[in-house]
Amino acid sequence: MQDVFTYADELGPLKVIHVYEPSVSLKAVLVVDNVAMGPAIGGLRMAPDVSTEECFRLARAMTLKNAAAGLPHGGAKSVLYGDPKMSRPDKEKLIRAFASSLRSTHEYIFGPDMGTDEGCMAWVKDEIGRSVGLPREIGGIPLDEVGATGWGISHAVDVALPFCNFQLSGARVVVQGFGSVGKNAARFLARKGAHLIAANDSQGTIHNPQGLDIERLIGLKNAGKSVMDYSEGMKLARDAVIDIECDIWIPAARPDVIHEDNVHRLKTKLVVEGANIPLTYSAEESLHKRGVLCVPDFIANAGGVICGALEYQGASQTAAFQIIEEKLRYNTRLVLEESASKKILPRQAALQLAVGRIKKAMSYRRWSLFSSAPGSI
Repeated sequence: MQDVFTYADELGPLKVIHVYEPSVSLKAVLVVDNVAMGPAIGGLRMAPDVSTEECFRLARAMTLKNAAAGLPHGGAKSVLYGDPKMSRPDKEKLIRAFASSLRSTHEYIFGPDMGTDEGCMAWVKDEIGRSVGLPREIGGIPLDEVGATGWGISHAVDVALPFCNFQLSGARVVVQGFGSVGKNAARFLARKGAHLIAANDSQGTIHNPQGLDIERLIGLKNAGKSVMDYSEGMKLARDAVIDIECDIWIPAARPDVIHEDNVHRLKTKLVVEGANIPLTYSAEESLHKRGVLCVPDFIANAGGVICGALEYQGASQTAAFQIIEEKLRYNTRLVLEESASKKILPRQAALQLAVGRIKKAMSYRRWSLFSSAPGSI
């Protein structure tokens, strides 16, 4: 219970569930952080090195993200210990078993995250009926395929540029983590004239100052290969992606990739956080002092959860993309204007926005309503 007390505060968490079933090698954690605004939506992350601590922090990020986006949903996160590249039948068995174990946890709606996709959400839907980011064939809007999060990031970048005094046309972009979020962010930004000059994945970094062919890179990734299989560029170590000078740096992988020990290596003008909690607070402070603008994660990367929430309500992809654009542009401008006028970190301005909305929602409810009984939210 130490983790619960370490991370508990006035907002949550509501509940923490550890799931262990040795017969199918299932080890997983669910953190439902806050449901004042409605049932919690949060992704299922799968990796060998996930942790309860990571789950706590990501669940809070989802609470803030959903509140800032004005969604009728609280925040949660689940993590599943395992190799996401395991055989499809083994992965299906694990995910179905995990979903089944949470059948009565009505506060939580599954979504895709690192290591899971729309097929995984279809298994969850079949088991318990509560998931978003589903395949088209069963009425969903496949978030990774359409690039909902990347679409939102591209608009956050667009709004942030006047605060940085440079143009998107010709801007040099570096993506740390060329997965579902990173590749789509790069694709949408390239359509507006930006140039992707470097990208990395778990195998290493590819760098070409003249620009990378994004569609070729995406083709390699879709074929199960690495950015390191791209032939025209310098092949560098995975961590070298931090050192490449650029105009826009987009972290789109794991938490805490930039921290107090390596933030000095980052040479950019704008950081737009495509991943959840990719920078530590001290790193953001350091960049702010250097005049580097950081658009916080739960503002910049909300496109995916907005799309998922709208899918859950039966909206179309066209409607979802329009609302993502409206919400991301409005919230990014609001946060950056507040940051500039009060001379505070963008994250501080974003927290004031999100926490204010959460506390207002909590004021309308009794804590006793936050029970685990089905139908209580």
